Amino acid sequence: MTSEITEDDDTPGERIRVLLVDDEEAIRKATSQWLRLAGMDVADYPEARAALAELNPHSRMVVVSDIKMPDMDGLEFARRCRLIDPDLPVLLVTAHGDVRMAVEAMRDGVYDFIEKPVEPELLVDRIQRAWEKRQLVLENRKLKRIVSRGASLENRIIGHSPKIAALRRQILVLADTPVDVVIHGATGTGKELVARCLHDWSKRSEKPFVGVNCGAIPETLFESELFGHEKGAFTGATGRRVGKIEYAQGGTLFLDEIESMPLNFQIKLLRVLQERKLERVGSNQEIDLDIWVIAASKINLARAATAGEFREDLYYRFNVAELHIPRLADHPEDIPQLFDFYGRKAAYQFERPYNEPTEDDAASMMSFDWPGNVRQLKNVSERYVLGMDRMRSIRGILGQTEASSGENEGHSGLAERVQQFERLIIIQSLRKHKASILDVLHELQLPRRTLNNKMTQHGIKRKDYLF
Repeated sequence: MTSEITEDDDTPGERIRVLLVDDEEAIRKATSQWLRLAGMDVADYPEARAALAELNPHSRMVVVSDIKMPDMDGLEFARRCRLIDPDLPVLLVTAHGDVRMAVEAMRDGVYDFIEKPVEPELLVDRIQRAWEKRQLVLENRKLKRIVSRGASLENRIIGHSPKIAALRRQILVLADTPVDVVIHGATGTGKELVARCLHDWSKRSEKPFVGVNCGAIPETLFESELFGHEKGAFTGATGRRVGKIEYAQGGTLFLDEIESMPLNFQIKLLRVLQERKLERVGSNQEIDLDIWVIAASKINLARAATAGEFREDLYYRFNVAELHIPRLADHPEDIPQLFDFYGRKAAYQFERPYNEPTEDDAASMMSFDWPGNVRQLKNVSERYVLGMDRMRSIRGILGQTEASSGENEGHSGLAERVQQFERLIIIQSLRKHKASILDVLHELQLPRRTLNNKMTQHGIKRKDYLF
């Protein structure tokens, strides 16, 4: 058997992929040669059962099979292919006497059939047509998946601001790619949440998500914790231990606070990332890895690399795909919605009533700098629900003695902050009136055209507030 097929590859201009099944070796080899000369990738099998193991609902390929075969004939093989994926194109090759049988098979969902002796040009043409149909089916499925996942992602990454909407779009795009990712964000912005969303929306979602806080591991234990060790590798190694990297096999390895990783260990990690192989401490056996690596940092890694505080080669290894999570103060229009989410969650958890903050409360929240970002907001919302404080004393809750407006000057000018506040007022009114435009117009005392223009200007969509 010759296997040259990899699955679910979105590479532009990719070669047509064919799964060929025929029990006659001479015919199988000749057909494979024709197809390869036509520029196709071919995996050929002498019997159907082994070929079935190579198929899944995401297979980007065309199946070509003979009908008359021992053990499992082509008709039964085609039926089982349809059980795996009803849209998988199967072409049956049949002798003249089997035409009626093949026509019945087409009625049952087989894509096409070709009579023997097979003309190479005709076979290539039929395969090309089937391949185009398969590409279209998989692309439509992908678009539907993105749309449905995008809707549910809004329940995980909360907010309607342009910055958060852009972040969700980036997550959906990167979750469908195989490249390693680095997430940049200040403390409390939700780097681990974003990493988990990347994993959960990827094809590895059924496999482990292994998180490692690099800042919490003593330098002397780094190699053992991440690579694992064999029995007797060092004093106290009483048995074999699988490391975090190996434990993430098939899934995602999340390296939080990667800037805290010791420099002498970074070169070892770089080798693992490049070669996708590792050796446990005390072993000479290489282990092949199938992992997706997501790193997170609260500092600028490019600057750290320039200063010699982080290895440049490791930084450039991650530099292919980066996600930047904005500070909470950079999208203040999302603060009331986030506070409402965490407040209601806390009310349910603590079995307490939830009193919605007033518009004045919302203005106070928006004007605050939130140095601890979403993590700090969550803490404040819980204290609010428990009755320990009220939002009129928010500066006291957070240990602030000065109005935060002066602290925010470095983040945005007056015009930008006025725009942010205007956007918030419209959103609050839409939410309050359950997206009733007439009620919003009455409350805000605006002409219809003015409201429409402002909603367009601020990227506000009425459908986001229908409930």
